[in-house]
Amino acid sequence: MRLKILSGGAAAQAVRGVQEAFERETGCGIDGTFSAVGEMRDQLLAGTECDLVILTATLIAQLVGSGHVVAGSARSLGLVHTGIAVRRGDAHPRVDTALALAKAFGEARAIYCPDTVKSTAGIHFRRVLGKLGLESALAARLREFPNGATAMKAMAECDEPGLLGCTQVTEINYTPGVELVGNLPPEFELATDYTVGVCTGSSQPALAEHFAQWLTGPQSRDVRRAGGFEFK
Repeated sequence: MRLKILSGGAAAQAVRGVQEAFERETGCGIDGTFSAVGEMRDQLLAGTECDLVILTATLIAQLVGSGHVVAGSARSLGLVHTGIAVRRGDAHPRVDTALALAKAFGEARAIYCPDTVKSTAGIHFRRVLGKLGLESALAARLREFPNGATAMKAMAECDEPGLLGCTQVTEINYTPGVELVGNLPPEFELATDYTVGVCTGSSQPALAEHFAQWLTGPQSRDVRRAGGFEFK
Protein backbone atom coordinates (compact mmCIF):
# COMPACT_ATOMS: atom_id res chain seq x y z
CA MET A 1 0.00 0.00 0.00
CA ARG A 2 1.60 3.25 -1.18
CA LEU A 3 0.50 6.81 -1.86
CA LYS A 4 1.82 8.40 -5.03
CA ILE A 5 2.54 12.14 -4.97
CA LEU A 6 3.40 14.57 -7.76
CA SER A 7 4.79 17.76 -6.27
CA GLY A 8 6.56 21.00 -7.00
CA GLY A 9 10.11 20.88 -5.69
CA ALA A 10 9.48 23.56 -3.07
CA ALA A 11 7.39 21.12 -1.03
CA ALA A 12 9.78 18.16 -1.20
CA GLN A 13 11.25 18.55 2.27
CA ALA A 14 7.83 19.09 3.84
CA VAL A 15 6.77 15.72 2.46
CA ARG A 16 9.98 14.01 3.57
CA GLY A 17 9.80 15.65 6.97
CA VAL A 18 6.62 13.78 7.95
CA GLN A 19 6.92 10.75 5.69
CA GLU A 20 8.58 8.39 8.18
CA ALA A 21 6.11 9.12 10.98
CA PHE A 22 3.13 8.80 8.62
CA GLU A 23 4.39 5.49 7.25
CA ARG A 24 4.95 4.20 10.77
CA GLU A 25 1.45 5.18 11.91
CA THR A 26 -0.49 4.03 8.86
CA GLY A 27 1.65 1.33 7.27
CA CYS A 28 1.25 3.20 3.99
CA GLY A 29 4.40 4.11 2.06
CA ILE A 30 4.97 7.35 0.15
CA ASP A 31 6.31 7.56 -3.40
CA GLY A 32 7.02 11.21 -4.22
CA THR A 33 8.12 12.75 -7.50
CA PHE A 34 9.34 16.35 -7.21
CA SER A 35 10.04 18.74 -10.06
CA ALA A 36 8.77 21.91 -11.75
CA VAL A 37 5.06 22.47 -11.14
CA GLY A 38 4.32 22.62 -14.86
CA GLU A 39 5.99 19.26 -15.40
CA MET A 40 4.06 17.71 -12.52
CA ARG A 41 0.76 19.07 -13.85
CA ASP A 42 1.57 17.71 -17.30
CA GLN A 43 2.32 14.26 -15.86
CA LEU A 44 -1.02 14.22 -14.07
CA LEU A 45 -2.87 15.31 -17.20
CA ALA A 46 -1.03 12.64 -19.20
CA GLY A 47 -2.45 9.96 -16.91
CA THR A 48 0.37 9.32 -14.45
CA GLU A 49 -1.01 7.46 -11.42
CA CYS A 50 -1.32 9.94 -8.56
CA ASP A 51 -3.10 10.21 -5.20
CA LEU A 52 -2.00 13.70 -4.14
CA VAL A 53 -0.70 16.63 -6.12
CA ILE A 54 1.14 19.65 -4.66
CA LEU A 55 1.30 22.65 -6.97
CA THR A 56 0.53 26.35 -6.88
CA ALA A 57 -2.92 27.36 -5.68
CA THR A 58 -3.71 28.59 -9.20
CA LEU A 59 -2.84 25.25 -10.83
CA ILE A 60 -4.78 23.29 -8.20
CA ALA A 61 -7.83 25.46 -8.88
CA GLN A 62 -7.48 24.72 -12.59
CA LEU A 63 -7.25 20.99 -11.89
CA VAL A 64 -10.37 21.14 -9.73
CA GLY A 65 -12.10 22.82 -12.66
CA SER A 66 -10.93 20.15 -15.10
CA GLY A 67 -12.01 17.35 -12.77
CA HIS A 68 -8.54 16.05 -11.91
CA VAL A 69 -8.58 17.20 -8.26
CA VAL A 70 -11.44 16.63 -5.82
CA ALA A 71 -13.43 19.82 -5.18
CA GLY A 72 -13.03 20.97 -1.58
CA SER A 73 -9.82 18.96 -0.98
CA ALA A 74 -7.35 21.84 -1.54
CA ARG A 75 -5.25 22.77 1.51
CA SER A 76 -2.47 25.38 1.66
CA LEU A 77 1.01 24.45 2.90
CA GLY A 78 1.97 28.14 3.06
CA LEU A 79 3.63 30.87 1.05
CA VAL A 80 7.12 30.54 -0.43
CA HIS A 81 9.17 33.53 -1.61
CA THR A 82 11.76 33.55 -4.38
CA GLY A 83 15.30 34.47 -3.40
CA ILE A 84 18.97 34.67 -4.32
CA ALA A 85 21.56 32.10 -3.24
CA VAL A 86 25.32 31.72 -3.13
CA ARG A 87 27.48 28.75 -2.24
CA ARG A 88 27.97 28.46 1.50
CA GLY A 89 30.84 30.68 2.60
CA ASP A 90 30.84 32.88 -0.51
CA ALA A 91 30.40 36.65 -0.20
CA HIS A 92 26.82 37.91 -0.16
CA PRO A 93 26.14 40.61 -2.76
CA ARG A 94 23.47 43.21 -2.17
CA VAL A 95 20.16 42.20 -3.76
CA ASP A 96 17.71 44.43 -1.89
CA THR A 97 17.08 46.93 -4.72
CA ALA A 98 16.64 46.62 -8.47
CA LEU A 99 19.98 48.38 -9.06
CA ALA A 100 21.82 46.14 -6.60
CA LEU A 101 20.22 43.00 -8.05
CA ALA A 102 21.16 44.01 -11.59
CA LYS A 103 24.75 44.58 -10.46
CA ALA A 104 24.90 41.19 -8.74
CA PHE A 105 23.53 39.41 -11.81
CA GLY A 106 25.88 41.31 -14.09
CA GLU A 107 28.93 40.33 -12.05
CA ALA A 108 28.01 36.65 -11.73
CA ARG A 109 30.00 34.14 -13.76
CA ALA A 110 26.93 31.90 -13.93
CA ILE A 111 23.37 31.96 -12.58
CA TYR A 112 21.75 28.68 -11.54
CA CYS A 113 17.98 28.53 -11.90
CA PRO A 114 15.08 26.12 -12.43
CA ASP A 115 13.35 25.55 -15.78
CA THR A 116 12.31 28.96 -17.09
CA VAL A 117 9.34 27.51 -19.00
CA LYS A 118 7.67 25.09 -16.55
CA SER A 119 8.78 26.07 -13.04
CA THR A 120 7.18 28.88 -11.03
CA ALA A 121 10.48 30.42 -9.90
CA GLY A 122 12.16 29.93 -13.29
CA ILE A 123 9.37 31.68 -15.18
CA HIS A 124 9.47 34.54 -12.70
CA PHE A 125 13.27 34.77 -12.82
CA ARG A 126 13.15 35.15 -16.60
CA ARG A 127 10.60 37.96 -16.22
CA VAL A 128 12.82 39.71 -13.68
CA LEU A 129 15.76 39.60 -16.09
CA GLY A 130 13.50 41.09 -18.75
CA LYS A 131 12.42 43.93 -16.47
CA LEU A 132 16.07 44.62 -15.65
CA GLY A 133 16.96 44.64 -19.35
CA LEU A 134 19.40 41.74 -18.85
CA GLU A 135 17.70 38.78 -20.51
CA SER A 136 19.79 38.87 -23.70
CA ALA A 137 23.02 39.94 -22.02
CA LEU A 138 22.92 37.09 -19.48
CA ALA A 139 21.40 34.32 -21.62
CA ALA A 140 24.74 32.54 -22.06
CA ARG A 141 25.37 32.55 -18.29
CA LEU A 142 22.13 30.83 -17.29
CA ARG A 143 22.41 27.24 -16.10
CA GLU A 144 18.90 25.80 -16.10
CA PHE A 145 17.84 22.60 -14.35
CA PRO A 146 14.51 20.74 -14.14
CA ASN A 147 13.79 22.26 -10.72
CA GLY A 148 15.29 24.55 -8.12
CA ALA A 149 16.53 21.80 -5.82
CA THR A 150 18.55 20.25 -8.65
CA ALA A 151 19.90 23.67 -9.60
CA MET A 152 21.01 24.40 -6.03
CA LYS A 153 22.65 20.99 -5.64
CA ALA A 154 24.59 21.53 -8.86
CA MET A 155 25.68 24.99 -7.74
CA ALA A 156 26.83 23.63 -4.38
CA GLU A 157 28.97 21.04 -6.17
CA CYS A 158 30.54 23.48 -8.65
CA ASP A 159 33.96 24.88 -7.72
CA GLU A 160 33.86 27.92 -9.99
CA PRO A 161 33.91 31.35 -8.34
CA GLY A 162 31.24 34.01 -8.75
CA LEU A 163 28.11 31.86 -8.85
CA LEU A 164 24.57 32.99 -8.03
CA GLY A 165 21.32 31.07 -7.83
CA CYS A 166 17.73 32.20 -8.09
CA THR A 167 14.89 29.94 -6.99
CA GLN A 168 12.37 29.54 -4.20
CA VAL A 169 13.75 29.98 -0.70
CA THR A 170 12.70 26.50 0.44
CA GLU A 171 14.89 24.92 -2.22
CA ILE A 172 17.78 27.11 -1.06
CA ASN A 173 17.28 26.53 2.65
CA TYR A 174 16.91 22.77 2.30
CA THR A 175 20.03 22.28 0.12
CA PRO A 176 23.36 21.68 1.88
CA GLY A 177 26.21 23.78 0.52
CA VAL A 178 24.22 26.86 -0.45
CA GLU A 179 22.78 29.70 1.58
CA LEU A 180 20.13 32.33 1.16
CA VAL A 181 21.33 35.87 0.46
CA GLY A 182 17.85 37.37 0.59
CA ASN A 183 14.48 37.55 -1.10
CA LEU A 184 14.06 39.39 -4.36
CA PRO A 185 13.51 43.15 -3.95
CA PRO A 186 9.91 44.17 -3.17
CA GLU A 187 9.18 45.27 -6.73
CA PHE A 188 10.09 41.77 -7.97
CA GLU A 189 8.61 39.81 -5.08
CA LEU A 190 6.96 36.48 -5.80
CA ALA A 191 5.18 34.66 -2.97
CA THR A 192 3.74 31.35 -4.15
CA ASP A 193 0.93 29.60 -2.28
CA TYR A 194 1.74 25.89 -2.41
CA THR A 195 -1.40 23.82 -2.17
CA VAL A 196 -2.15 20.11 -1.93
CA GLY A 197 -5.17 18.45 -3.51
CA VAL A 198 -6.52 14.90 -3.58
CA CYS A 199 -6.65 13.50 -7.09
CA THR A 200 -10.00 12.24 -8.34
CA GLY A 201 -8.22 9.19 -9.69
CA SER A 202 -6.75 8.23 -6.33
CA SER A 203 -7.15 4.57 -5.41
CA GLN A 204 -6.85 5.49 -1.72
CA PRO A 205 -8.66 8.81 -1.25
CA ALA A 206 -9.11 8.47 2.53
CA LEU A 207 -5.38 7.92 3.09
CA ALA A 208 -4.58 10.70 0.62
CA GLU A 209 -6.79 13.09 2.60
CA HIS A 210 -5.16 11.95 5.84
CA PHE A 211 -1.67 12.69 4.51
CA ALA A 212 -2.86 16.06 3.17
CA GLN A 213 -3.93 16.90 6.72
CA TRP A 214 -0.48 15.96 8.00
CA LEU A 215 1.24 18.08 5.35
CA THR A 216 -0.75 21.17 6.20
CA GLY A 217 -1.12 20.63 9.93
CA PRO A 218 1.03 20.82 13.06
CA GLN A 219 2.91 17.61 12.19
CA SER A 220 4.88 19.43 9.47
CA ARG A 221 4.67 23.03 10.66
CA ASP A 222 8.19 23.23 12.10
CA VAL A 223 9.71 21.61 9.00
CA ARG A 224 7.85 24.00 6.74
CA ARG A 225 8.78 27.06 8.79
CA ALA A 226 12.46 26.07 8.93
CA GLY A 227 12.51 25.78 5.16
CA GLY A 228 11.02 29.20 4.54
CA PHE A 229 7.29 28.64 4.30
CA GLU A 230 5.22 31.51 5.65
CA PHE A 231 1.71 30.99 6.96
CA LYS A 232 -1.29 33.13 6.13
